[in-house]
Amino acid sequence: MAYASEKSDTEYIEGEGMERTVSRFQANGHEVVGFEADESTLPKGYFFSRFFIGSYLAIAFSLWAGTASFAYAAPILAQINADIGPDQNLVWVSLVYTVCSAVWFPIVGRIGDIFGRRYLMIGGTVCALVGSIICATAQDIPTLIGGNVFLGSAAAVQLSFSYVLAEILPMKHRYLGSGLLYPWSIAGSGMGPVISYAFVTRYPDISWRGLYWFLLAINVAALICWVAFYFPPDFSHKHQNDQNSKMYFVKHFDYVGTFLFTGGFVVFILGLSWGGTIYAWKSAAVISALIVGFATLVAFVLWESFGPMEQPLIPMHLFLNGRWSAAAVILGLGAGIYYAFAIVWPSQVAVLYANGDPMYTGYLSSIIGMGFISGQILSGLLARHIGRTKFQCMFGFLLGGTLLGCAATVTPTNKSTEIGLIYVGCLFVGWNEGVALNNVVITVKDQREVGVAGGAAGCVRSGISAILTAVYTTILTNRLAETIPAEVPPALVQAGLPESSVAGFISGITAGSFEGVQGVTAQIMEVGMRAYQQANADAYRTVYLSTIAFSGVAVILTFWAPNTEEYMTTKIAATLGNQGVVEYSKEGKEEV
Repeated sequence: MAYASEKSDTEYIEGEGMERTVSRFQANGHEVVGFEADESTLPKGYFFSRFFIGSYLAIAFSLWAGTASFAYAAPILAQINADIGPDQNLVWVSLVYTVCSAVWFPIVGRIGDIFGRRYLMIGGTVCALVGSIICATAQDIPTLIGGNVFLGSAAAVQLSFSYVLAEILPMKHRYLGSGLLYPWSIAGSGMGPVISYAFVTRYPDISWRGLYWFLLAINVAALICWVAFYFPPDFSHKHQNDQNSKMYFVKHFDYVGTFLFTGGFVVFILGLSWGGTIYAWKSAAVISALIVGFATLVAFVLWESFGPMEQPLIPMHLFLNGRWSAAAVILGLGAGIYYAFAIVWPSQVAVLYANGDPMYTGYLSSIIGMGFISGQILSGLLARHIGRTKFQCMFGFLLGGTLLGCAATVTPTNKSTEIGLIYVGCLFVGWNEGVALNNVVITVKDQREVGVAGGAAGCVRSGISAILTAVYTTILTNRLAETIPAEVPPALVQAGLPESSVAGFISGITAGSFEGVQGVTAQIMEVGMRAYQQANADAYRTVYLSTIAFSGVAVILTFWAPNTEEYMTTKIAATLGNQGVVEYSKEGKEEV
């Protein structure tokens, strides 16, 4: 396995009591710059120091909280609605979380690159504290929605772990660092359904509110760690050799671009989220939102490319980096499959496999999250040692897409087969996502831009995820509208149910009660439920088959995915507490 040379491009010079070295290396034919230290310059025990261990815990607690703030509430929204509702705007609980986090991703990354990340991480965690308290004490759905505005906004900070951790690790340890971090998300997105149902069923006096108090405790732990241990380069350090004036960057911040991006992305994502749920796809609200949102995003791209600004919100040169662009799109396709299946699979479990025990439903529903996290952990531990990350992504999507496509063999009785196919399929797609999430920060040519690069990739990820989620849910909804009317009524009538009672029987399945339905017997209920389950299985079959198309696109894109062996050096973009910092110079000219 070939690695970039770390000696030929390094020059040590005596001067002013400080070592200086050239802050660049060659990788894949271009220079990678923006490092302030090398593993060899770090003090002994740096990775076991209070700065590093404490910062790692801060990142870990934030990752746990950021994933849990959505994963804990999503499975039990119906119970929450029954307690403090009902309210037809319940869907906005998840919508505002998704939209707020997606919009803030690139903004948070850009601000951190310019002004430093310490107070940004602290402020984001405080925002999460406020959101947790609002949700835990909410007496109605609108208040819960308001709390999720805070939680969603905070998630853009909490889920920025990919570049916050990468920034303080040597390049060659970035895969490993994320691999050791992913287990913390098991208690969030991995086992979220189990924890949610446990609070509701086993602690009814505390019920769903306990989830938000638990979330508050996690955020408090994160805040303590951020305040006590996280001391990355501050503004003065970042700009000691350029425009060292905060007011300059405040005046020249890309406010026009931020407005265009925020407005366009929010409207476009809302249009996607509304379609088939709140409004019909052909409705004026959905069509106008999609058109206006897309047009505004086009205007944003034009402004960022040709507008007279000094500090663009998202530098367009990122997208000219083919390796970065491929990694970002592949990341989005993998995440899109996760988010879509996180919606589809629990509904399949509820209809086909539920046995009346909510905890059993919770355990089965966690298969998706645990599969993806397993793949992310394994990729972190093994990706660098295996090498050829292009082919890792290629085979990850090829095998994962094939197995998820094979889940189209679904029937009401092959639960074990479905669990095996879906878990292993998600593991391979999760492997790809773990690799791609690291690659979007590894392949950045200027490592001082890892924040905006990671944030922009997160935005691309959210956009593609929203599109795939809309596609999957639309396919499922349309197929159910075909299979249930075609299969259930004939079976019921043949079993002896009067035709006039068929509609009431189908409604009773959804409501969980057949009270008032004329002519229902135990035998008819058994036949009707079997037919209903088979109709659902036929609809899910189409959803799984559609995965083949998206996976095929992803496999094609992996031909442009990067191999990262040449990036695996000992250089570090930033250190904590200024430990091991060196001044970079080349031919007497400092580079920071």
